[in-house]
Amino acid sequence: MRAKLAAYFQQVSSTVPSNTLSATATDWHTTPTSVAALNDWLFDQGSLTQRLTQLCNSSFTVQLLTEGWQTLTDDECQALNITRSSCGWVREVFLCNGRQPWVFARSVASQAELQASDFDISQLGTRSLGELLFSNQAFSRGTMHICQMPSIQLPLQAQQHAAHTPQLWARRSRFQNQGLGVLVAEVFLPQLWQDTGHSDFNRFNPR
Repeated sequence: MRAKLAAYFQQVSSTVPSNTLSATATDWHTTPTSVAALNDWLFDQGSLTQRLTQLCNSSFTVQLLTEGWQTLTDDECQALNITRSSCGWVREVFLCNGRQPWVFARSVASQAELQASDFDISQLGTRSLGELLFSNQAFSRGTMHICQMPSIQLPLQAQQHAAHTPQLWARRSRFQNQGLGVLVAEVFLPQLWQDTGHSDFNRFNPR
């Protein structure tokens, strides 16, 4: 497996352009909101994939938007405790109810750490990374951080599903397996709240 990964790293260069998610200092924090039902989503330590699958009645799908090597943002490097401007594998997907995106997810990991591990993140395709992380007992999940993400920081494909909602609730956490850290950020899109009877979450601002 390690030889296969090494060959893959040598073969692939930076293939996806940098986007704006987390490119600026976003106010990630660990303080719950004043709304218990919202906190239940933001701080749920279980698998989001599993939760969405149950809500979708088996129509859950993963839509791959882009994946490849790129320079990680300073914010992501700090969260992963790696050198600034490190290269990493970036994977962006929609978690969908059928064809309707409910969540935008961005997962990143250091190239150096991936190369030193046996974890091949490049072959997931339309499978859920979250499901893989939760099924691998070697990974432990760190503290959950939340923020209200300005929708303009999202890639254009995700912005199209955030019309008239200037700020979106988001969360992120780091999964750790010895020397490998995988940072997973999940942005809850307005349609999810509408479809689950929580449209007020789109308007809630604790400040």
